[in-house]
Amino acid sequence: MHLHQKMRETASLCYDEFSKSDSSFIPVLLSVPGLKHKSENSAPPETFEKRGKPQKDLYFSQNFPGKEYFMKRLIRLVLASTLCFPASACSKPLLSPDDPVTLVMWHVYGEQAGSPMDQLIEEFNETEGMEKGIIISTARLSNAYSIGQELSEALSDKPGAPDMPDLFTCHINDAKNIGMDNLLDWNDWFSETEQEEFIPGFLEDGRIGSQLAVLPLSKSTHVLMVNGSGFARFQQDTGISLQSLETWDGFFEAADAYRQWSDGTPFCAFDYLLRAIELYAEEQGAENLYSDSEWYDPGNEILHEAVLRFAKEIARGTIVISDRYSNTQIMTGEVLCGVGSSAAILYYNDTVTYPDGTSEPMDLQVVPFMHAETGKPLMTIAGVGLCARKTTEQKAEAASVFAHWLLDPDRNLSFVTSAGYMPVKKSSAEAIQKVQFSDAGYGNLYEALGQMTQTYQACSEPSFKDYYSKAEQFYNAVRNLQQSVSEETDPDQFAEQVWNILITIR
Repeated sequence: MHLHQKMRETASLCYDEFSKSDSSFIPVLLSVPGLKHKSENSAPPETFEKRGKPQKDLYFSQNFPGKEYFMKRLIRLVLASTLCFPASACSKPLLSPDDPVTLVMWHVYGEQAGSPMDQLIEEFNETEGMEKGIIISTARLSNAYSIGQELSEALSDKPGAPDMPDLFTCHINDAKNIGMDNLLDWNDWFSETEQEEFIPGFLEDGRIGSQLAVLPLSKSTHVLMVNGSGFARFQQDTGISLQSLETWDGFFEAADAYRQWSDGTPFCAFDYLLRAIELYAEEQGAENLYSDSEWYDPGNEILHEAVLRFAKEIARGTIVISDRYSNTQIMTGEVLCGVGSSAAILYYNDTVTYPDGTSEPMDLQVVPFMHAETGKPLMTIAGVGLCARKTTEQKAEAASVFAHWLLDPDRNLSFVTSAGYMPVKKSSAEAIQKVQFSDAGYGNLYEALGQMTQTYQACSEPSFKDYYSKAEQFYNAVRNLQQSVSEETDPDQFAEQVWNILITIR
């Protein structure tokens, strides 16, 4: 019902009620400034205030102009009082420490170790959150692929599906699957000036059209993590140095030499082999890697050759696709090094424990991602960002408060350097050069990252629908296939099998 109609009905009821009873409030209504009666002669008699209660049949029936006029005056009085006292009637704050709002969060930061994000959440809840009336509650801590799958389940609203969280970290393709109708547009909460503080390109990775769906909190890239103690012995016997691993040719030569030196142990495990193949192919001049079907183009010959090169190395036993994450295989001595996310440093132990039970210090070394001998080196820019589910204005404001708090430059710098990420704001990136790392492994990582950010060209990861689920299909199939590798395996035939697996995924 329209507000004005409601007010008219209320005024009508008031008139009817007071026409039957005490009408002493009528002169008060008519004496409100700006609400005077039309007739100069209709003011209450002088004896009214002096003698108290007037005689209703004398004043009310003879001088009051009627129901319609009464109703108009009452409505105007109510509107006037509303304008005079907006704070008490209309501006109740959305957030209050006396009635806190809880935001349920799913995130990826620290799946297998003490979570730096959970530490920040605890700090927020005890400080800014307590002051503003916001509680952040972590309900799920997993990897990006699993969270993407669970978000799809929550969105389906099927029986047994989890409830959709208020905040979650995900890739842009997961955000596209959820849709902007269900997501907060961070453009509404971060001004143009605030957005200019981010490193160029980082915000673009999170846009769906012109809307900002995924807010970057951190970015990662791929690097080569090395068991330093084991490599030192290998280097002493072969003369192969860490620097020789920086190019693809040097890397594959070292991998072959290590397999011979170690009596058949693989040199390196890859967490994201497809991304390595893509960057390798692009450095060789490949263009348009993907077809209209949003998967790899089977007619791209440079891509074909790139896949064959890596697949042949799997057949020879020099490299493997990791069981899940290469850090586990490095820490158990199954491989000497691994290619994975810079953020994987969070999961490395200080020691390596070999299959025979012996152990030694890890002495973690980090090499920049491998590149071609000539041309501009390429590096992937990866990492999830923060999404907020669109529900109430109260939760939207709470999400904005939390996001701004997380992205404070000093806080963001502390967060990313504790977890192997790159900062997302310009000021934080400049300040990282002054950070003193107590852990040598972290120092080695950020030295490699500094070299890459200065000399490499950053490339965003594929963002088309179902890319990660299709990539997982490929990895699972090749993991099964590599179990059959033996001395009798024909590298050429094996490589073509891998290629066929890739191009037939749908």
